[in-house]
Amino acid sequence: MSTDWQKPTEDFIPLLDAILEFIPSAPINEGTLQMQITSLDYSSFVGRIAVGRVARGVIRENMPVSLMKRDGKIIKSRIKELHTFVGLGKLKVSEVKAGDICAVVGIDGFDIGDTIADYENPEQLEVIHIDEPTMNMLFTINNSPFFGKEGKFVTSRHLHDRLFKEMEKNLALKVLPTDSADAFLVYGRGILHLSVLIETMRREGYELQVGQPQVIIKEIDGKKCEPIEVLTVDVPAEVSGKVIELVTQRKGELLVMETKGTLQHLEFDIPARGIIGLRNNVLTATAGEAVMAHRFKDYEPWKGTIPGRLSGVLISMDKGMTTAYSIDKLQDRGRFFVDPGVDIYEGQIVGEHIRDNDLTINITKGKQLTNMRASGTDDNTRIAPAIKFSLEESMEYIQGDEYIEVTPKSIRMRKIHLREADRKVNAKKYQ
Repeated sequence: MSTDWQKPTEDFIPLLDAILEFIPSAPINEGTLQMQITSLDYSSFVGRIAVGRVARGVIRENMPVSLMKRDGKIIKSRIKELHTFVGLGKLKVSEVKAGDICAVVGIDGFDIGDTIADYENPEQLEVIHIDEPTMNMLFTINNSPFFGKEGKFVTSRHLHDRLFKEMEKNLALKVLPTDSADAFLVYGRGILHLSVLIETMRREGYELQVGQPQVIIKEIDGKKCEPIEVLTVDVPAEVSGKVIELVTQRKGELLVMETKGTLQHLEFDIPARGIIGLRNNVLTATAGEAVMAHRFKDYEPWKGTIPGRLSGVLISMDKGMTTAYSIDKLQDRGRFFVDPGVDIYEGQIVGEHIRDNDLTINITKGKQLTNMRASGTDDNTRIAPAIKFSLEESMEYIQGDEYIEVTPKSIRMRKIHLREADRKVNAKKYQ
């Protein structure tokens, strides 16, 4: 960082000096206290912590205040502790003036957008609008044959406590119990929001299984409505036609098409369920050059049926270790997700079938070794590299009768019913 590009420096002090010189300090507004809660924190010692910037007046330790809810209700409370943010940590202080950001301990029952105001003459700031969840997923305990091998927290009590703890600081998240004590419906703002939670949990040592993401359907004025998102894609002009074709297949409507330098800028209205699985297809069609982003717009009338995954899957029929010999002999059946020498179980999804139906195969069978040999040498096995899915890619890939098994070390896809006989009995349930 430097004020002159021809004179490089060893640190970024010139940038910090420029911030002090050019960016004005926060205005100090005199008057009664006004502070809007814009973020949440959580501590197992003191509970929920309100974070926000003091818009007017001064907030002090042990000060009586009014908490103004978004519905107009006023709750009388008292500040226990105040903390300001210094570097990456917090510093306990006795008072905070207008313009500073602080964390407040001691107030109960608050939400994002509520106002901490004067005790006797409370005045509310304009309420912040919070996007509601648009998607849900089933979270359940891991009941696969590899249960408990890699994780520390594996029971339904662990899962219940972790999800409800997350709700304390993750405002857009909702958790509802289901008919089963081992499963919970988790509502979030989209695949990325839910996948961040799943990834955090697996890094903390949790084992769990998640089902296919489902969009939340509402009935508005007697019409079936679904969440619609605004999708923007920046892509090289020569492959923009492929992107438009893929998005319109998923009920997307092209709104804007303009050239920005060497890229084509496209904007669509698309159902939220149409985005599930779209990213992989767009990146494949554009050789990884597309840049995608989307945001929630509104609920609009149901757009109709969207085609799902075109190919079936290859399912393991046996438990054991995969062999190069079996994978090599079955390569003409599809593409594999596992390498040779990997432990698998019955009902695990090990590849993608070339046709639209599921196929049960055995890839744990080894070559029969006898003393008899044909003249010449055996052919060396040539196996295509296994396709590795990230967590988000797995969430976009699975269907209604499949789960993702998530552990600290592995991400596996499997059928809900591991035995083939059980899958045939329950086939109509997932259609």
